[in-house]
Amino acid sequence: MQINKFIRRTRFRTRDDHALLKKFVRQPFAGVVDKFYSARSEVEVQKEYEIPLENIRNFSIIAHVDHGKSTLADRLLELTGAIKRDSRKQILDKLQVERERGITVKAQTASLDYTYRGSSSSSGKYLLNLIDTPGHVDFSAEVHRSLAPCQGVILVVDANDGVQAQTVANFYLAVKHDLVVIPVINKIDLKNANPERVANQLETLFGIKEETILRVSAKFGTGVPKLLDAIVERIPSPDAYRDKPFRALVFDIWYDKYKGAILLIYVKDGSLSRRQYVASAYNNGKRYEVKNVSLLRPVAEQDINTLFAGQIGCISCNMRSSKEAFIGDTLHTKDSIAEPLSTFTSPKPMVFSGVYPIDKSDFERVRAAIEKLTLNDSSVSVSLETSVALGQGWRIGFLGILHMEVFMQRLEQEYGALSIVTTPSVTYKAKITGKKNVKRHGGDVISFNNPAEFPDIQIVEEFYEPMVLGTIITPTKYRLERYDGRRIRYHRPREQGPYNGQTHMRKTSGYSSASIIRNSDTGYGRWKSLSKRNLETVQKGRDRETVRR
Repeated sequence: MQINKFIRRTRFRTRDDHALLKKFVRQPFAGVVDKFYSARSEVEVQKEYEIPLENIRNFSIIAHVDHGKSTLADRLLELTGAIKRDSRKQILDKLQVERERGITVKAQTASLDYTYRGSSSSSGKYLLNLIDTPGHVDFSAEVHRSLAPCQGVILVVDANDGVQAQTVANFYLAVKHDLVVIPVINKIDLKNANPERVANQLETLFGIKEETILRVSAKFGTGVPKLLDAIVERIPSPDAYRDKPFRALVFDIWYDKYKGAILLIYVKDGSLSRRQYVASAYNNGKRYEVKNVSLLRPVAEQDINTLFAGQIGCISCNMRSSKEAFIGDTLHTKDSIAEPLSTFTSPKPMVFSGVYPIDKSDFERVRAAIEKLTLNDSSVSVSLETSVALGQGWRIGFLGILHMEVFMQRLEQEYGALSIVTTPSVTYKAKITGKKNVKRHGGDVISFNNPAEFPDIQIVEEFYEPMVLGTIITPTKYRLERYDGRRIRYHRPREQGPYNGQTHMRKTSGYSSASIIRNSDTGYGRWKSLSKRNLETVQKGRDRETVRR
């Protein structure tokens, strides 16, 4: 009886899972497992979920932080019957760090069934693939990847705060991807809501016509049914081909300790079934057998037999190493040479910290944990480094301070990896003088982000610090009349961080927001000359590690 309950609570449903489970179940319970699977496994696995290509809609929800993306996603899940009305809030925020901080840090996908009852020619059952994205600038790489399989976006704007920094950044990102934008003004139920002012902002800044803007209250569900219809009516079906050889884009990866890397894919061409072999363009055509194929439902994956062109789903194919799984990879049939689909350009890290295991004997365990987590968060950079005081560790680059905090929190919560994190720093440049020095350093300009790598000041002609180009979005009453509808742009040292200024602005107006514009090559806006010195620490007559001053 207990073993039956255990199996039902788990996701072990296929024959492959059956064999795996039997390894851990001793007699006489192995017979119960056999009986359970003979009655349920292949019957319960849905053989195929083929829906007409024209009835598929792939879209993301994008917005500034705290504008109500996750709450709106909850209402869409409820109205399509994917979850019950009394389910917990922000159901797509699955990570512990997301629930504790109250923000989305990882894009989540959910496949929804929706019956459209509009015009007779297009009414019927639709498959809506929703991707809920983060709103904070530190996780903009998640937004960028999430737009790759989409044909449209829902741009959510707070009826009280109006257009803010990430609203602008995300809108132009959607335009860059040539996606249909459905503008939505949320929180119209708030006492101080001013949807008319926000609609005027959208028209002034983006040229969005007021008649195309939807007004909703995600909290109470007001206007959300119209939004569902607009998704069907405005967003086009995927530009995919089912009569071509299989080709799919890997746009995200999760790690499962039993199945290895779980690949989230968008099927561009053909179809993919269980037990079929696929090849990885990233791994020079290395072949993998597909063990499991699923649709991403809000609560749990739905095992199916086949994914068809235009659909979004996840597969497992026994990829165990971070060197095998790669976000942006193109999967194709093993006996064909496929043209790679568009890959993602990894953003350049902007802050760097040293990470060291608390117990030196845990080095390999922490290394494995970092390796697995970087599968899911490919926007970090990792390299080995050694500290005189802390021993062997890693130099890890992040997109910002919050990104660093969340990564380290996930490392501890999801993998139990305890570590010491040094104070974050940014990348500096130094111009070297003297032919011998230039030859020794491999060039006349060197870059470094570790205080221990600070060059000898005697051979440096000039130091440079990174600057960032930022934008400030603020209400009209805080600007001159002639600047109405314009954004304020500014340069500031990256070392100061973009968030201190944002905190001060919120204390004064409550509505201002700021973001940074990253240079595609360096991650920064420009470089500025500065004077920089070393502070040498001496303890009991012995030199200690150099620190930044």
